[in-house]
Amino acid sequence: MEITPERVTALRPDEVFVFGSNAEGHHGGGAALIAYRDFGAVWGEGHGHHGDTYAIDTMSGLEVLAAEARTFAEYAAAHPERRFLLTPVGCGIAGYRPDQVAPLFTGLPDNVTVPRSFVPFL
Repeated sequence: MEITPERVTALRPDEVFVFGSNAEGHHGGGAALIAYRDFGAVWGEGHGHHGDTYAIDTMSGLEVLAAEARTFAEYAAAHPERRFLLTPVGCGIAGYRPDQVAPLFTGLPDNVTVPRSFVPFL
């Protein structure tokens, strides 16, 4: 299991920055703002792959987050040529703890890095 860097400031051509968003895709703070400002996230798109980013809705409840995590895992598995840098989604503005969110990401493919805070719960 590879660990996502604490701060992602640049991406290689094959890398995707995976961040927590809201359903409306208003990327105004946290990792969402970084994704929008630096890596091509699209304002108004709160789900999926845009630019060098992948948005996961973390603001619509844990059931939605669980579904988004499954969709992301399937997408990453279908794109082994890419390396997905999963940030600690849901653990900032959304207010969840790593022990609540990390288990939603068990069974990720090898091309996904995980935040250090998730490791004890995977």
